[in-house]
Amino acid sequence: MRRPATTPVLRIVEPGILTTVQDQGRRGLAAMGVTVSGAADRSAYALANRLVGNSPGCAVLEVTFGGFEAVTTGATWIATTGATAPLWVDGVRHGANSRVQVPAGATIRLGQPTWGLRTYLAVRGGLDVPQVLGSRSRDTLAGIGPAPLERGDEVTLGTDWGRFPPVDHAPVPNGPSHGPIELPLVLGPRDDWFTEAALSTLVATRWTVGAASNRIGVRLLGPQLARAVPGELPSEGVPVGAVQVPTSGPIVFLDDHPVTGGYPVIGVVTREGLDSLAQARAGDTVVFRPARVDFVAYEADRQRTPV
Repeated sequence: MRRPATTPVLRIVEPGILTTVQDQGRRGLAAMGVTVSGAADRSAYALANRLVGNSPGCAVLEVTFGGFEAVTTGATWIATTGATAPLWVDGVRHGANSRVQVPAGATIRLGQPTWGLRTYLAVRGGLDVPQVLGSRSRDTLAGIGPAPLERGDEVTLGTDWGRFPPVDHAPVPNGPSHGPIELPLVLGPRDDWFTEAALSTLVATRWTVGAASNRIGVRLLGPQLARAVPGELPSEGVPVGAVQVPTSGPIVFLDDHPVTGGYPVIGVVTREGLDSLAQARAGDTVVFRPARVDFVAYEADRQRTPV
């Protein structure tokens, strides 16, 4: 359907390294081989929508490592959360985690973040791009959903808004960490494929985030984890946060992950840990902290709680 000429859009001037449209993702399609996808840092995504009064599932932009610029053809409100990239609107500097009024024709620019990796830019009313399998998210592995933004692209602004929240700024304790990122880890389902020494090494090591990391998974550099059971497994479905261990070292699967490639999954990082991991840069360090989770109760609570 042809878009009315008066419909406001966000016109992309510079997309940066990688800018994609993301929402809550696709749930319930794993049996079809479709992963959840969606915003990698769910807490930051949800906060951005709340600040501009959007409905919880509205689509936003996920900007990887700044360098983004766009012009809006209609007056609106925006908010940026997640990685703390400097924000300018028509050359005027604004803070993160705040609601900012943007006049029609204004230029929105995000610099490189001083902390974190992924900044979320929410526009009041959300982004009105076509849904694929119930979501507007880009799955970078399967190629499902709207393509990463390029120069000259136009994204239609939506109208899915409600009341503004009573505050226009949300203090968030983002910033450089004085220590490694802590990842709560539940062992299994294949932890018995590793030696006891390997399990001890897993939680005792300060792992380094590798450069070959993306929305599919975060590669970790460190000591080898000795196997108690040799060989490979048939590929099997795994949840977001699964820690697969090939010979090159652990990979923590993020939202665009595949099924396993025959390597055992030693444990699963909980959702709370994944938000922090989604903001990790190459060279950052992480540690695994053993956790116990009642997965039945955990999943029931997750299904009840809006993102």
